[in-house]
Amino acid sequence: MIIESGVLTDEEIIRCCEVYNLVGADFLKTSTGYAEKGATVEAVRLMRAHLPPGIRIKASGGIRTAVLAQQLIDAGADRLGCSASVEIVRGEAGLAKSAAGGY
Repeated sequence: MIIESGVLTDEEIIRCCEVYNLVGADFLKTSTGYAEKGATVEAVRLMRAHLPPGIRIKASGGIRTAVLAQQLIDAGADRLGCSASVEIVRGEAGLAKSAAGGY
């Protein structure tokens, strides 16, 4: 199941979690990647807090740095969907911003 967490309120995200728990979804994905706002640490934390362990989370949309990727995993994401995968794995994405004080 996919929700556009970036355009939903916290209450709407929680309600989606409740509904998808009832239907027994395998994964709940944060975003299609087409909305203005993609995956956020806050949305993943909220989803993890309101989903049973059996429903996994895929964070997707706007993940372009190794720093954000790790934060999303730490928040409870089981999978990531990102177009900058190669740069993230190499550790290239986010390093320039990090060195420049962007984080």
